[in-house]
Parts: sequence; structure tokens; C-alpha cells
Amino acid sequence: MQIKQGGVTAGDLNLKKYFLAKNLKKDLPAGLVVFLVALPLCLGIALASGAPLFSGILAGIIGGIVVGTISGSQLSVAGPAAGLTVIVLNSITKLGSFESFLLCVAIAGAMQIILGLVKAGTIANYFPSSVIEGMLAAIGIILIMKQFPHAVGYDKDYEGDEGFSQMDTENTFSGIFSAFSKINSGAVIIALVSLAIMIYWPKVKKLAMIPAPLLVVVLGTVLASVFAGTSLALLDKQFVQIPLVHSTNEFFGLFKSPDFSGLSNKQVWITAATIAIVASLETLLSLEAVDKIDPIKRISPTNRELVAQGAGNLVSGLLGGLPMTAVIVRSSANVNAGARTKVSAVFHGVLLLVCLLAIPSVLNKIPLSCLAAILLTVGYKLARIGLFKHMWHKGLDQFIPFVITIVAVVLTDLLIGVGIGMLVGVFYILRTNMRNPYFYTIGRNGDKNTIRIKLAEEVSFLNKAAIQITLTGLPKGSDVVIDGSNSRYIDPDVLEIINNYRHNAYTKGIIVQLHEIKERYDIPPLKDLVYKPE
Repeated sequence: MQIKQGGVTAGDLNLKKYFLAKNLKKDLPAGLVVFLVALPLCLGIALASGAPLFSGILAGIIGGIVVGTISGSQLSVAGPAAGLTVIVLNSITKLGSFESFLLCVAIAGAMQIILGLVKAGTIANYFPSSVIEGMLAAIGIILIMKQFPHAVGYDKDYEGDEGFSQMDTENTFSGIFSAFSKINSGAVIIALVSLAIMIYWPKVKKLAMIPAPLLVVVLGTVLASVFAGTSLALLDKQFVQIPLVHSTNEFFGLFKSPDFSGLSNKQVWITAATIAIVASLETLLSLEAVDKIDPIKRISPTNRELVAQGAGNLVSGLLGGLPMTAVIVRSSANVNAGARTKVSAVFHGVLLLVCLLAIPSVLNKIPLSCLAAILLTVGYKLARIGLFKHMWHKGLDQFIPFVITIVAVVLTDLLIGVGIGMLVGVFYILRTNMRNPYFYTIGRNGDKNTIRIKLAEEVSFLNKAAIQITLTGLPKGSDVVIDGSNSRYIDPDVLEIINNYRHNAYTKGIIVQLHEIKERYDIPPLKDLVYKPE
């Protein structure tokens, strides 16, 4: 007999504790991996944005703790995004101070909360699957290409850059070639050892309880110390460079407040709206992509995510942090590390805060080449050969948008590349839609053809041309039945074509019958057209 406790049985409570403990065994190590990946990315993006390094770390902390707590996504991880660096850099220059820019971040956060409340996140339902798959593969390829220079010790470009054109006047390809001419042997050895650990360590079940990335960082740090003072020694810029905090007063002195006198400045509101739109789009794209690679195949609530991101940006702007989005690189690392719930995202934010306060000097001994090895393995899993084979077998209407998205993202940046992929994906969707407005059957009734055209469930104006061509091409002297019994909606333009054809068909000896076709149809509610589980 089970004892009821507030409507829940003791057995249910035990089961809940069991799954919580089981998830924690996966979430805490995954949070550690995300922390290791996020640390240099936060610093690199802050550096590229022309903002204080602390603002990048602060955005990572808030993205983990605040956004992670509010978000309904179990695997998405938020933080400062590479896609916003140009906007941040230009905005700080235009506004004249970092404090004025912080006001933009806070306002952008409020705008995102409003977007979530008015359910603007529904737009995520319209991202074609082939484009999302292409974005994931492109991010994987970018990680491999961008992390290779860091793996061999060439660190001219900032950590976390995703754009094709780099701020160091190089591009992705020329950066790789430049890296070959400036290889650091010590960094290469650390990267190769790290890659070997990342590949083979998880295959040994007895050893897999120790996360491979943790071992990579420990061993990489030890090797860097051993190489010090030798020909294999690493340069200072080839290590993590987190700001050192020596006292409580110094720590609180790092926080900055927005300059609220800029509320009357038109440029502040334009910048805030730009950040809100770009950050929301990148968040929704990342969220959709993470749901694709979630092994449990959960669906994240998009509107709640916009509210969570808005809350994060509002807090970040008020405390002195960079704007943030859901970030596919960190989220992918989270999934690949085996995370099960959002505890991992929150834990990574806590680790960023604790390590900033307690052991910054220890973190500064971690070589970037071993962290690059972790990201290289993440990149390979995102852009695996099997994914290309899978998309090829789906047909050209899926494969072509997939490939074009990859090429576009790699050669431009995330949002522009996805935009190009969306245009191609929508073209194929419209092309397929125009080809399938009906089912067509031909029979015989004595000497006459009997043609039955059964219209689809939804017949939009996009089907107008296909139906017009079909009706015009019907053979003379036929009996034609146009069946609308399956249709919930027929566009007025299509109805006009059908009625005009019925009135004029007698001139060709064609007899037309309309079966269950109404004079007019009301547009179905959006909730009936788009289905997404709660």
C-alpha cells in the first residue's frame, strides 16, 4: 500500500528522486564541458566587441543562471554570441560610451519579453527542416576550420569568431593557410593528445565516468607547464586570459550601470530594436537546431524562450554585460556531453561565477589548443558524413537547400547564410505545394473519358496556376467531376477559376460537375494550420 503525500504517492516521489539523481550524473559533467567551452568564447567575443572582458564573462554567467532557470528548453545554452559582435562594436562607437550601449541591451531585453508575451516565437514553426540541418552542419564545418588555427597555436583571430571575413583582415581560408606558416609545436602536441583523449577515452567504459574534456584540460595544463622554458613553450596569448580579481571591492567595481540619460536618444532605440530582432532570430534558430539533435526529441516552447532571453538581456544590460542569445556552439557541446536537463546550463553559469571569483589564475594556465580540440570533436559530430548521406536520400528538394545553407553560412555568417537557405527552401516548398493541389484519376463511361479531380485539404492561391493549366489541358468531350469533399479551404482565386471553367467548358463539349464545393471558404485559424505540441 502506497502512502499519499499531497496527492502524490511515495512511489512517485521515489521515482522522481531516481530520475533526478540519474540526470544529475549526466548534467553536472555536461555543465563542466560547457563551462570549458564557454569560458574562452565569452572572453573572445568581448574582446572582438570592443567591450570590457568582464562583460563577456558576466553575460555567460547570466545566460547560464538567469536564462537557464527561466527557459523551457532543456538543452539550450545562452551567452554572448559571435553574430552580435559587429553590432556591439559599431554601437559602442556610435553612442560614444559602453554605458550608453548597456541601456540599449536593457531595452532590447524588455522588447524580447514583449515579443514572447505576444507569441512572436511562433515564427520558428516556419523554419524548413533542411535549412536547420544545413545550419547545424555549417556550424560544425566552421568550428573545424576556425579552431584549427587555435589548435596549432596561431591565435591572431579571436576565439569564437564564426564569420567568414575576420576582424584581423584574414578570412576563414586564409587564416588556415596563415596558421601553417606559424605553427607552435607545443600547441600541436597538446591538441593531438587532447583529440586522442576525446576520441578514445569515452570508449573505455570503466574510464568514461571521468569526463574526457576534464582530462583534456588537466593534461593540457600539465603539458603546457612541462613545455615552459623549452622550445615547445606556449606564448601568453595561447592561454585562457580571464581578468584577475584581487578583492571584493575590485569585483563589484567591474559592474557598470546603463546611462539612462540616453532614453531620449533616437539611436539608442534603433540599436535596441536591432539587437532585439537579431538576438531573437538567432535564438529561435538555435532552439530549433538543438531540438533536432536532442536524443529525447523534446520540443522547446519558443515564446517562453524569448521571455527568458529578454530577462537575461535586461539583467545583463543593467549589470554591465553583453547582449546574449541561445548559442548553437555551446548548446551542441551540451548535447554531445550527454546533458539531459537544463541543470547543466545553470551549472555552467555557476561555474563561471565561482571560477571568476576563486581560481582565475588557475584557469589562465589552460592552453587554448586543448579547448580547440574539444570544439573540433563537437564540429565533427555536427558535420558528420552520415548527415550528408541522410539528406541525400531524402531527395533533391531537401538536399539542395541543405547544401546551399551550408555554403552560404560558411561564406557569410549565420543569419545571412540561413536567410539564403530559407529562400531556397521556401522555393522548393512552394514548388511542391503548386504540384500537389489535387488527385487526378481518369476512367471510362462508354465512349467518353470520365475525369475526377479531387482537391487537396488546403488549396491556396499558390495552386492557382497548376489548376488552371490542368483544366485547360483536359481533353474535349470529357465528363469532369471536381471534388471538394476533402477540402477545408479553397482560395477565392481558385474558386473563380473553377466556376469560370464550369461555365465555359460546354464550348469544348465538356460536362463539369462540382461535388461538395462551397461558394466561399473562411480562412482556417492559425492554430489549425500549424501544429506544435505544448
